[in-house]
Amino acid sequence: MPLLDPPPNQKPVLPQPPRPIVAIGAGGIARDAHQPAYRVAGFATVSVFDSDAGKAAAFARDFGIPRSLPTLGGAVGTAPDSAVYDVAVPARSLLAVLPELPDGAAVLMQKPMGENLAEALAIRDLCRRKRLVAAVNFQLRYAPCVLAARDIAARGLIGEILDIEVRVTCFTPWHLWPFLAGIPRMEILYHSIHYIDLVRSFLGDPAGVWASTVGHPKSPGLSSTRTSIALDYGPRLRATITANHGHDFGPRHQESYLKIEGSRGAIKARLGVNLDYPRGLPDKLEYCLADAGNGAAWETVALDGCWFPDAFVGPMADLMRRANGETTALPTGVEDAIRTMAVVEACYESSAKGSTPVPP
Repeated sequence: MPLLDPPPNQKPVLPQPPRPIVAIGAGGIARDAHQPAYRVAGFATVSVFDSDAGKAAAFARDFGIPRSLPTLGGAVGTAPDSAVYDVAVPARSLLAVLPELPDGAAVLMQKPMGENLAEALAIRDLCRRKRLVAAVNFQLRYAPCVLAARDIAARGLIGEILDIEVRVTCFTPWHLWPFLAGIPRMEILYHSIHYIDLVRSFLGDPAGVWASTVGHPKSPGLSSTRTSIALDYGPRLRATITANHGHDFGPRHQESYLKIEGSRGAIKARLGVNLDYPRGLPDKLEYCLADAGNGAAWETVALDGCWFPDAFVGPMADLMRRANGETTALPTGVEDAIRTMAVVEACYESSAKGSTPVPP
């Protein structure tokens, strides 16, 4: 099978010029993904604030950030007029942080957009009132393997999409995120939301969902760590998401993938970060084109980067480009993100209603 010409795109378009970043929150995701990605892209973070001043100071030192501010007001007051605010705080804190930002500012919020749909609607309405150019960091859309898969599908090479499946079977070290303990909604809201947003980015909004999310005896402090979701896209298309974070039986049968099957071909991407998190395995992308005249042969795309940290360039790049006036598009803007949150809400409602009884 000949290699694709041109090769599938794996990179977001970068802003010209990039804007300075003010980091709000110096936790694990900002340290492990945001800052490494911004370094690769050449984005400069000019200051950082965290409610833990020591954590902010260490963050500034480790990443060469000129200023560590002791208050949110100080971070806002010293920010350049063109700054983008990179808000990486727990979802329950967003409605406290956003009012303190300047009207009209460019803001990238860590997902999720609140802890339920009511909070998401309040965040959206607040962004509208303050005229914020606001997006949510649904970065999986921008992983190199996903951008390449999207390019292959967009060229029509696999034909009509008939089936999308996301499956994660792994053991996740939830202790790395202590703020998740005890909250009523966990797995879908903080993990499978990535896959819901990813499926939406390919297929649009589903008509409905069937879902079940449950806990695990090995994670007694967490409300849920295992989820099954089926999304309703009509009689021709199957879309499913399955996540089991309790598979503590070694790596042999762990899996983490996105699979897209079409009428003329298929694509499969390994999402390696879930396997041995946080070190992870490299991402992988393969495709099979039935029209290539080579039976069911699969080809591998050479990837330039992985979901973590490379995907985190994309949402920030698109936000900067939108704030610069380089584009009118904002793929993960709050007006789109609210639809992902609506699907999340429907999943929890479906799970709470329980199964359909089997007739006697």
